[in-house]
Amino acid sequence: MVHASQPRTGAYAYFDGDDSAKARGLFQLLREDGTPVDEAALASLDRALARQLFEGMIRIRVTDARMMALQRQGRIGFYGEAMGQEAAVVGSAAVSEPDDWIVPALREAGVGLYRGMTLDSYIAQIYGNAADPTKGRQMPCHPCDRERHYVVMSSCVSTQVPHAVGIAMAMKISGHTGKVCFGYMGDGGTSEGDFHVSLNFAGVMRVPVVLICQNNQWAISTPGSLQTAAPTIALKALGYGLEPIRADGNDVLAVHAALRYAADKARRGDGATFVHLAIATNR
Repeated sequence: MVHASQPRTGAYAYFDGDDSAKARGLFQLLREDGTPVDEAALASLDRALARQLFEGMIRIRVTDARMMALQRQGRIGFYGEAMGQEAAVVGSAAVSEPDDWIVPALREAGVGLYRGMTLDSYIAQIYGNAADPTKGRQMPCHPCDRERHYVVMSSCVSTQVPHAVGIAMAMKISGHTGKVCFGYMGDGGTSEGDFHVSLNFAGVMRVPVVLICQNNQWAISTPGSLQTAAPTIALKALGYGLEPIRADGNDVLAVHAALRYAADKARRGDGATFVHLAIATNR
């Protein structure tokens, strides 16, 4: 993968475009059929990393299938699967470091699992059984992992976005350089006031946060055409002075590269980035 210190050519030249072009464009490394957009861009791909990404996506798909079956049987109360969004979840998770913080929305449990949350702990929290480390104090499908800085999600849409920015601000105040907070939301979250307050604060204070929108085009039940009149959600970042990145959310390598770019920027102290992951799902 190409880092900021290296010349960006081919597909990676996307990152050298102006902000408006990046917000309207789409960064891809793989086509829908799995063939490379740019052979040279993948020449240095770490095979061990590629295997980890693949295993992470398979883990989520299998876990979600089992949990959804249990939910339909009435054995667990609620479950938010990530079917069709595995690449966005795992590609972003693989960029995080152990000291980073994760503030998830509904479909990012795979980030916690990738970072080391055990399946035992995760499933115990879904069931709310005696092995649940939160002792039943959370709602169904609200897992967390204190040791790995995986914050419990919020059921209220987008209220977690200010939390992510606040954690990043605390990092900056405390002088914890090199750390990043990753804050997730869905496309519906970008229509909430919390989203706009958060982007404004992140832009003004230049905090080390990467805000990630998983846009599956439905926000559970509202299609994207009714969610915003903007040509892309990434364009919303421009008004707040944040750099927008728009990447193919079904392309795990593109997601990883885009999030690496944004995280490296935050670690250098160069401020926040808004990453719009465009996802085509069968939901």
